Amino acid sequence: MQKLKFELSRVFDDNLNTKQWHNWVDYTIIGLIIISTVEVFLSTFDSIVQRYSTWLHIVDVFTTVFFTIEVSLRIWYADLLDPKYKGFWGRIRYCLSFYGLIDILSTYTFYIAFLLPIPYSLLKALRIARLMRMFRYMKAFRLLSEAISSKKRELWVSLQFLCIVTLILSFILYFVEHEAQPEVYDNGWTSVVWAFAQYIGDPGSFADQPPITLPGKIIACIVGLLGIAIFAVPAGLVGSGFSDVMDEKRHEESAAEWAEELHNAFESKLDRPTGLQVVPPYITIPEAQARIWHKEDEILDAVSVSKDMRLINLAVTRPLGEYSDDRLAVELFPLNTPYGCCIDRGSKITIVAPSNVVDPVIGHFAYHLALIGGFNYLSREKGQQKPYRSYYLFDDEQAIEGLSEYMADLRKLTAPKDAWAITLLAASGANESEYSEQLHFEYGGKKGEDSFASDLASSENLQKLYNALSVSLEEKYDIKTSNQKYHDTSSPRNFYRKIGQPVNGLMLRIAWSVTCWDYRYIQIAATMADIIHHELDSNNMKYRPDNLKQKTIGYGID
Repeated sequence: MQKLKFELSRVFDDNLNTKQWHNWVDYTIIGLIIISTVEVFLSTFDSIVQRYSTWLHIVDVFTTVFFTIEVSLRIWYADLLDPKYKGFWGRIRYCLSFYGLIDILSTYTFYIAFLLPIPYSLLKALRIARLMRMFRYMKAFRLLSEAISSKKRELWVSLQFLCIVTLILSFILYFVEHEAQPEVYDNGWTSVVWAFAQYIGDPGSFADQPPITLPGKIIACIVGLLGIAIFAVPAGLVGSGFSDVMDEKRHEESAAEWAEELHNAFESKLDRPTGLQVVPPYITIPEAQARIWHKEDEILDAVSVSKDMRLINLAVTRPLGEYSDDRLAVELFPLNTPYGCCIDRGSKITIVAPSNVVDPVIGHFAYHLALIGGFNYLSREKGQQKPYRSYYLFDDEQAIEGLSEYMADLRKLTAPKDAWAITLLAASGANESEYSEQLHFEYGGKKGEDSFASDLASSENLQKLYNALSVSLEEKYDIKTSNQKYHDTSSPRNFYRKIGQPVNGLMLRIAWSVTCWDYRYIQIAATMADIIHHELDSNNMKYRPDNLKQKTIGYGID
């Protein structure tokens, strides 16, 4: 359901320049809004109603049902538009927003009419309000709205100034005119109404009696000048805001083009030892400049507007105490859910990567380990980095954005009998010292406990897997392993203990010297995938996606 909501948020994004079938949905909505409006217009002609009333009624009912479904779906996924729309009261807040209110009034009132005696003419008038839904797709209206919003503080200040000055002048006007025209300016309210009525052209004839004294006439002239200012100042502010927004939009469009160019730079490369096509783990800023011929700040802007790229600092992959200059790079990540990525390959083994949003490159290694082994894949790619809210250790899964959806997918992927969830985490980098081993086994015990006894996983399978990986990785790549030597994983906050169903849980901490700096990392991932499959799922045929042999751009969500 979360994937459906995520896809709907992309379908109803009000952008006419997205995927082709997304655009068909947008144009269908626009077309039906026009048809509905034409139907209301034609229903004002008695001769047409007498002849085609059945067809007009069919169009009315069909468009109403269609828009009911569409509006209901928009309310359902509203929390993906903005976190403030989350929950029941959040949905109410969405319904009271500009577009939400138009949607409700122009659609649901049709059904309220079955319960309450709403005049038919009012219902038809509300149908016409559907035209205002077209503003969603009109770039000019969005620009104007953003221009007003960007200058709302200045507009509010100027309005306050105008009201205060007008009040002062109206009170002075009362004192100077009261003696000359006591029957007209009999109290201060009269002068206040007269002054403000000048700004709107006095449509109610509130100000038929002009001032007759010289001071009163001078005040009337000043009010007249303020009447010019009441339009000139906001117009100038909105014009300035419109210019700023246009510049910002042009920059955003350019940044989106740069982002697409940068995305295309993540073209898969052949890993010759394995013969597999592999997406690069990252592209450094200088390399990106050389590839797409853009300045550094343009590349940074491209990353900032992208949904599936982030900036990383490779210096954090060096162990504590090992000096390393900052080295900025761009990392691409797979994205098909609000929190990151979920790929169900029907395997009883799931590779879990809960900290990709803060740990560079480890997600790239985990993705290819799952891809080569034919395992399910679950990763966390979205969320704030500071302060960091962990998907690995937590108390309440409802308190962290996206975590409940993440855990729901984890429970689904690990539902099969004897399912395994293997979590990949980074080690020997950033705030950790360099260890003599590069691969660390952890399975829910205290630091130093190496008996393979665990409340999380089968001890027999753990020992077999540990022995197989230890021997093979050391012989082939000189990678040494440790068994619960450096970390305590006995915390009840560990996410494995929050699943609520039987599942074998294993955590593998892999040094960045392997995942980031060893040119053989794909060979290492392939070796680990073969061993994991042999030890934990040998009864099932190994599945290997075709895109491992095909040249692609970016990650294939397969």
